[in-house]
Amino acid sequence: MAAQTELLAPALMSRSDVPVFPPVALSAEAAPFTPLGTDGWRLGSPSDVEKQFSRCAAKLRALRADSGQLREELNLLFDQLLSENYNKTFDPNINIRPEDVCTLLKHVSCLVPLSQEHLVIKLCQLVHHLLNQLKVIMDERTLDVLVNYTAGALKVCSTWTHSDVLLALSTIVYGNGPQCHQHLNDLLGEDGVLLLYSSPSQPNMELRRVALTCMANICLRIPGQPPLDDQYRSVSFRVFLKTLQSPKPPNTDELFYCMVIQAALKGLQCCLSGGKWKFGGGEEVGSVLAALKRLLFQGTPGVSVEWPAVLYPSPLPQYEGLSASKPVEPPKPIESQKDAAVPGKTSGNKKRKSKGKGKKTSTEESRGDDGEEDDRDPVPELQKGGGREGGRGEVESLSKPSGPSLYPSWKKTSSDSEFSDPEGSAQSKLRLYHGRVRQGALHCLLAVVKAVEKRTLYGYWSSFIPDSPVGGLPPLTLLTIIRKDPSPKVRASALQVLSAMLDGSRQFLAVAEDTASPRTSYTPFSFSLATSVRELHRALSLALLAETSPQTLTQVIKCLAYLVANAPYHRLRPGLLSPLWKQMRPYVRHRDVNVRVSVLTLYGALVTTQAPLPEVQLLLRQPEVSSSTGSFTPQDSALSWRQRDGVSSPSRTPVKPSLQSSHAHSPHIPRTPGEEDTAPPWLLQLCVLLVTQPREDQSDSEGAGTGGGAALEPSPVRLEALQVMSHLVRGYFSLAQACLCEIGQVSARCLGETDPSIQLHGAKLLEELGTGIIQQYRPENNVPESLRVPISQVVLFWSEVLSGPLNGALQNEQHPTLQTSACDTLPSILPQAFAQLPEKMQLMCITVLLGLTYSENYLVKTAAVRALGVYILFPCLREDVMFVADTANTILAALDDRSPNVRAKAAWSLGNLTDTLIVNMESVGVDFQEELSDMLLLKMLQAATRASADKDRVKSNAVRALGNLLHFLRQSQLSRSAFQRPLEDAVLALVKTVQSEATMKVRWNACYALGNAFRNPALPLDSAPWSCDAFSSLCHVVTSCKNFKVRIKSAAALAVPAKRGCYGDLKQFSCVWRSLATALENSEDTNDFLEYRYSASLRHTLSQALLHLLSVSQSQDMPALGTSLAGEEGRGIKEHLIKYLRAEEGGGEGADGEKDAVGDSFTPQQRVGGLQETLIRLKELKAEGEEWGEEERGKEVVVNFLEDLLKTCEGP
Repeated sequence: MAAQTELLAPALMSRSDVPVFPPVALSAEAAPFTPLGTDGWRLGSPSDVEKQFSRCAAKLRALRADSGQLREELNLLFDQLLSENYNKTFDPNINIRPEDVCTLLKHVSCLVPLSQEHLVIKLCQLVHHLLNQLKVIMDERTLDVLVNYTAGALKVCSTWTHSDVLLALSTIVYGNGPQCHQHLNDLLGEDGVLLLYSSPSQPNMELRRVALTCMANICLRIPGQPPLDDQYRSVSFRVFLKTLQSPKPPNTDELFYCMVIQAALKGLQCCLSGGKWKFGGGEEVGSVLAALKRLLFQGTPGVSVEWPAVLYPSPLPQYEGLSASKPVEPPKPIESQKDAAVPGKTSGNKKRKSKGKGKKTSTEESRGDDGEEDDRDPVPELQKGGGREGGRGEVESLSKPSGPSLYPSWKKTSSDSEFSDPEGSAQSKLRLYHGRVRQGALHCLLAVVKAVEKRTLYGYWSSFIPDSPVGGLPPLTLLTIIRKDPSPKVRASALQVLSAMLDGSRQFLAVAEDTASPRTSYTPFSFSLATSVRELHRALSLALLAETSPQTLTQVIKCLAYLVANAPYHRLRPGLLSPLWKQMRPYVRHRDVNVRVSVLTLYGALVTTQAPLPEVQLLLRQPEVSSSTGSFTPQDSALSWRQRDGVSSPSRTPVKPSLQSSHAHSPHIPRTPGEEDTAPPWLLQLCVLLVTQPREDQSDSEGAGTGGGAALEPSPVRLEALQVMSHLVRGYFSLAQACLCEIGQVSARCLGETDPSIQLHGAKLLEELGTGIIQQYRPENNVPESLRVPISQVVLFWSEVLSGPLNGALQNEQHPTLQTSACDTLPSILPQAFAQLPEKMQLMCITVLLGLTYSENYLVKTAAVRALGVYILFPCLREDVMFVADTANTILAALDDRSPNVRAKAAWSLGNLTDTLIVNMESVGVDFQEELSDMLLLKMLQAATRASADKDRVKSNAVRALGNLLHFLRQSQLSRSAFQRPLEDAVLALVKTVQSEATMKVRWNACYALGNAFRNPALPLDSAPWSCDAFSSLCHVVTSCKNFKVRIKSAAALAVPAKRGCYGDLKQFSCVWRSLATALENSEDTNDFLEYRYSASLRHTLSQALLHLLSVSQSQDMPALGTSLAGEEGRGIKEHLIKYLRAEEGGGEGADGEKDAVGDSFTPQQRVGGLQETLIRLKELKAEGEEWGEEERGKEVVVNFLEDLLKTCEGP
């Protein structure tokens, strides 16, 4: 009444009391009208609430425990504080300092003794009121004081107060569980008060609910804070799970029970969020999933099922047995019956309960509201849950997938809202609470999906995603909720769970295949998985047709995008993507911007998955069809704000006549095949329009243009359209290349805008275009010249781009990400086209890149260094000594950068630069070597040596550069004293890397680098002290390394030296031979099945290396060779050499796209010819010295061995 009196007071004032208002001129700039109170203060001013709080807080702080009227004063001040609304959503200008609240609560807790239980309750209510509404983050002292007080109240005060005390405690510990460690034993210990009150045996449901809420808030983890101790998390987890598994106590109100379940679900979600699963093995996972699956259908009409207590992982479907409910009398003459939604096959040893048979001819089924497992007759529960639900359209068909059943009950009601009951009856409230339970169960299931390992979760897919062919009674799965649940929020949550399950499932779904007919005796797992994919397509497509809520519709389309991104369509029968492609077209014009964005995301997934996919290629080639003749959705009539056929209105400015003409083409006029091939894909046209053209309808609130100008599409739509264009160019460049210039214009336009995000995506689109052109010109792709983009057109394209707004993006230091992306476009220029660009543009590109390597931002520097590493390979630049020197100095500076990303790219670029040195040495000759500075080469050698001790991603390219540099150095340089120590350090760095525990890629690159160094005839392999270490490391690796690719590279390196002297003395040569022979003998010994694919290549390389050693061997080597070839070892070697000599193809596999060190491209005839030459040379060898007799005997054995080998190979 006080509030009413205050509101009526102004009306009773006399005219003299009315405040005088200053005159205000009428204008658009005038301040909005705000009524004044009697004292001149603006009504609703934050000062009112703050004044009241400050006044009461000051009085409370002035009170002392020995005050005479303490109890009355506390009562009055508590009531005044509790009467205020501190919620900032009500008034965002409320500014009460958190420290003032903390000081107040600490002081008041000292004034209220635990014996005054009514005051204790009011204080607890005040704590909850202030902390909850003001979102106060307490300091450690306040937290300790309040937890101590409430914990003491729970021990001392009567039970009737505990509900309010626990509510206050739950607010205090919200997100502060780890900080309350000294009180956790009292709360969650063996006899803890929270365990007592949260027990399923607790009769007081309100106490049980608040205790569970308190436990949930203790388990809640705030990002950046440590998690709760595992001991207490596990205790809480078991309590929450036990609560979910326990049946509803008898004589308990359904609403209270739903609130308890909601609290337990929230707690379980808090236990699982922010970390991996830590609550036992598969049994616990199965128990949680079983409990959650039961709650997913809480209150769903007609579902009365015997739910299993545990779900077990299995590749086969696990069905629940059906416990049928008696039919409920319908209020209207609509034929209805009990639910028959699930198959009758039971899970485990559970028997099916049957309490009557339903009518088989009915197509509509009434659904009860109680989904609890109960042995009693379900009729009272159904009546309690609203037996007349059929009259409100809550009837459902779960068995017939066609006809009226495509539109579930929520499509037939007059309102889509959960609050649609105008009377606010108990039934409406119960439906609301049931919906919240289902939504909470889905949120919890989402936390489980994120916490449990994907591999573990795959075993439970059949419990949530149907994997049986359509037909018969469908099981209760997530798809049932998505299609049938009356709440749009619940449907959206189910779609989020399904999306999380599909996300990252590509490796699991890759097994799916149904291109071949399955055997009739059993159904392969691959076929079952393919059936799941098809069922997901079917169900989500039907959900798409029926959905009316824009938010849920967005989730449906996003879920389809996850499915498309992970399903293996190249292993499935074609036809899944075509209906989806056509069904999505009308939604591009949907009024809701989020729906439009999600549609573009789905199209992006369609053109990305396993690109190029033949089915998608056909869809892209199809001419655009008007919506009136194509697919049609129930919402299509409301989507007419963009013209249905996509034709630009006269008010729109066309991007290019070629695109405009393709839009205006009538769908009724047939096109010739040539026209269809050269016409731009419909999706590309659409994206160009969305990015560049203004919207036709400015009525919706998506940022319509002001000042009479036409507004473009909202930024999210334009960004997604640009991404789709990038995906399209990357996967289907042959279709997009017809619009090369138009796409370039779109990119240029985006780069010229002010929005950095649009500029960034425009630059990425340019990069994809350039990469697509480069891929066409790669020899290994075998693209006919007639189908490539002509060089002249590529030159024109890049001339326009480089003279456009790209320069501005390259120099935009305010947005380093944009600068980085713009920098990434420069190395995507086709090298042949770069050579034909004007010299001014070439210099501009080089100068900009060299300058950007000095940027303070590591992203920009990384991109610039990488770009230089690409440019150094361009034929028109690599012979320019000045450019090579400038690039080398820039890379050397970047190798010392503090950022590991910059150093990694600098090492990669240094590897490319040294590759260029080798190419120039072979093509240009000594002239290039002499022009390059010795001092620069020395710096490069020393920098690469230092980098070889860096992280693995730096090291892998540093050793590659070392191998090239050691190959490049001339005799005049190696003989200089300045090079002696760096040379030794470089070789020893390679040796150390070969023998290290680094990643295999680093080790095989180091082996390749040693082989590359051995190619340099100027290296003193016969006399240098490091030579023995180099050969020993390779011999050790070729026999002992578990990785076969490392063995292949080491064997190839051992076969590189062209002269016998390079192998050192007899002992070292014999060591190399024995190592290769042992490696060949053990070439199939491995415990890793994945290595077997390289075993043939390893034997090929080892055989080649052994023959190479024979070809350079001298007379002093014959005794050792003869001993090896004469025994059992020789017979094994002979078998492998026969296979090698007869093999049609070379075996060696390159690392990082490099050729093998030996480079085996010989035919069998050439190999036999080389063996004959070796045999002739060995026959001509003359034994010398004291050991000539032994040498002759060894020579005879070797010659006989080779002759037998030749006879075998030359024979039939």
